[in-house]
Amino acid sequence: MRLATYASIAVATILIIAKAGAWGMSGSVSLLATLIDSTLDALASLINLLAVRHALSPADKEHRFGHGKAEALAGLGQAVFIVGSAVFLMLEGARRIVDPVPLESYGLGMMVMLFSIAATLLLLAFQRHVIRKTNSTAIKADALHYRTDLLVNASVIVALWLSVQGWAGFDALFALGIAVYILYSAWEIVNQAFDHLMDRELPNAERDRIQRIATAHKEVHGMHDLRSRRSGTATFIQLHLELDDDLTLLQAHKISDEVESNLQASYPGAEIIIHIDPISAVADEPVPDFLLNDQ
Repeated sequence: MRLATYASIAVATILIIAKAGAWGMSGSVSLLATLIDSTLDALASLINLLAVRHALSPADKEHRFGHGKAEALAGLGQAVFIVGSAVFLMLEGARRIVDPVPLESYGLGMMVMLFSIAATLLLLAFQRHVIRKTNSTAIKADALHYRTDLLVNASVIVALWLSVQGWAGFDALFALGIAVYILYSAWEIVNQAFDHLMDRELPNAERDRIQRIATAHKEVHGMHDLRSRRSGTATFIQLHLELDDDLTLLQAHKISDEVESNLQASYPGAEIIIHIDPISAVADEPVPDFLLNDQ
């Protein structure tokens, strides 16, 4: 995970330098837009690096569930910077619509954007590999930025071409469009961070998978009160197993361990808490309102 964040920072830094030079020579506001976007990517990647380092630190006496939520807090910090930059970009784009500025060095801008697309594709390939291994929220958010950057960079190429063809206003219009996209990205980050901090349940597909694994054991009659969440790269699962009344404590414990082992095979490193219920007592258990129709 750390290597992925280092790679993101390195790519973003290279793109900032290249785009800054191209913007300085061309004066294109859409190039300025993608320069700001790359600067935000670098800032986001730096915040992610710090967050990932903290999130990966082991649990301690004061934080016994670990530090995974540092990733979500970092996401909220990213969103603040992103919104501020998007507002600046919208103001600059509006100013250029009122007072258009002819572009210079069109060819250099095109070369820089093509280079940006190639570098971004390489980074995304590496991030995809890391996400498959870690399922990191921070790396997923970073990859989302860079995937949408591909569209942004392609749109800037179109804007530069249209401007050179005499449609100078399109440069500023594309900048405004990119600003709107940046604001949308900020909202997505806030939404994901909020879900993370509020311990949102795992998706239904994963909950169904957990149920299938838990009830596949031949001694398990059923399962209820499933609760799940993620914190950073860690997964937390709690559930109640329904077993025969006449099992000894040792037998029930052995079954619980076997179910936990099966779940660990699908969710490596997950923290799993299993409560054992005799099947005759299940109907008498109090059930929270939100679980009345749940498995």
